[in-house]
Amino acid sequence: MENGGSEGRDPSGFLSEIIGTPVTVKLNSGVVYKGELQSVDGYMNIALEQTKEYVNGKVHRTYGDAFIRGNNVQYISADS
Repeated sequence: MENGGSEGRDPSGFLSEIIGTPVTVKLNSGVVYKGELQSVDGYMNIALEQTKEYVNGKVHRTYGDAFIRGNNVQYISADS
């Protein structure tokens, strides 16, 4: 069976492809971080650069670098 599009792909392949690109990370608490993905490991621990923290849709804080522990992550998505 051919691997067309993103269906059936290993998530680690997707994550390695988006290193260095803008991403949105939503936490279980509802807080959202947007920044440039620098690294992600097997536990979904995420390192971001040029990070903005959004609370209730508004910028709450700005960070140069941020490290997000994987067990807090609800999802990560690539920004276009």
